[in-house]
Amino acid sequence: MEGVIELGRQDVDPSRRSVLGAGLFSVALTIPGWPDVIGRAEAVQTGRAQRIGMSDVDMVIAMTERVSDLDDQFGGRHARPMAASFIVNTVAAYLRADAPENARQAMLSAASDLLYLTGYMAVDEGLHGLAQRYYVKALELAGAAEDHLTYCTTLRGMSVQAVDLRHGAKAMELADAAAAASPKAGPRMQAFLVGQQAHAAAQTGDRTGALRFVREAEAAMDRAESRGKIFGAYDPAALNYHISQVRYELGDRTGAVEAMHQADKLRHTVYRRTRVHRRGLLAERQLEVGHLEAACDTWHQALDDYPKVQSGRADDRIKTMFGLIRPHLKTAAARALHERARLVTPERLHA
Repeated sequence: MEGVIELGRQDVDPSRRSVLGAGLFSVALTIPGWPDVIGRAEAVQTGRAQRIGMSDVDMVIAMTERVSDLDDQFGGRHARPMAASFIVNTVAAYLRADAPENARQAMLSAASDLLYLTGYMAVDEGLHGLAQRYYVKALELAGAAEDHLTYCTTLRGMSVQAVDLRHGAKAMELADAAAAASPKAGPRMQAFLVGQQAHAAAQTGDRTGALRFVREAEAAMDRAESRGKIFGAYDPAALNYHISQVRYELGDRTGAVEAMHQADKLRHTVYRRTRVHRRGLLAERQLEVGHLEAACDTWHQALDDYPKVQSGRADDRIKTMFGLIRPHLKTAAARALHERARLVTPERLHA
């Protein structure tokens, strides 16, 4: 698995690797029984252990969950170096070690999920080439592990990256591939996949297809909600975000604002980085339909969270904000927003 090792090393400054590793493990100390697991990881890394088991798999899964939590709350710029360090210093050794077949397959699956997450964080920073390399490696390991969930999730992540970069045809191709690879998905996973198909279809100008996918996603979400949370990362807030994106791509600016506002209401208590990004986007669209004061209010809400987040996408939203409100500085609401934003954001975003 030398490719995994080299990929991780692209993401880590070797002179800081021990520092990053220490920071990573201090986060992991919140996991019950972690000191024993750390000792096991160090033994594999230094060659004292030649065989891994399911406890090592559990450690990788737990670490991925902790890094994901950090990413959601503080942004990829904080969390990605930790993940890269963990890949280089621990996961790569696990992938080389001997293991029973069930543990080997499970480790491949756990590693693929971590690689997907690290790719997602690279996207958040705007490091798109690096993100694609992580994604491709995640697909390879997920395929080897016969892990359909991570395989489909990674393909969908690649579609999200493509649609954000305005490569609609490629986004559609990837979204379709993700859906095709998961024929037996439950309703929440179906909504997760079909919602992305809707966004990609709308960007390609396929109005009929986009609206059909929206209806399918809404129906799947209704079934999922009636059964309880099965795949919790995709929820009604996320679906409303996709509906907003579809409406915007199809020219319904007012409908896009309504759906994005609903998404924000449904997810106002979680995922700080997501709040900054989506509130910034909502404000941009409120301004586009002529609601300057409402846009300023929404941008103020984004600024409440922004100083706590290290995210390239959040930076993009704030930089865009400065450009959009500059022509309106004779208005009191825009002037107050501008003055506050200059105090709580880096100079490079408003210079």
